[in-house]
Amino acid sequence: MEIKKKCWPQLFQLILDGKKNFDLRLADFELKDDDTIVYEEWDPKTKKYSGRIVKKEVKNLRKFKVTEFNSIQDIEKFGHYAIEFK
Repeated sequence: MEIKKKCWPQLFQLILDGKKNFDLRLADFELKDDDTIVYEEWDPKTKKYSGRIVKKEVKNLRKFKVTEFNSIQDIEKFGHYAIEFK
């Protein structure tokens, strides 16, 4: 299955360059190994998509909770994904 997600420009470029091979996301969506994530570059300043996309297949998926990136309420509700790409 393909899942579309916004990706900030600096992180998008790292994925595109092959320097970032994992992602940490709020686990508020269904995801499993072998799914494909379609990252769409999103500029939070202009609130627009650039039109650039990169597709990555999920290799290794682990769900866990962290308090540094999201509110405690969202973390308690959803947890996080650590996504490693193939």
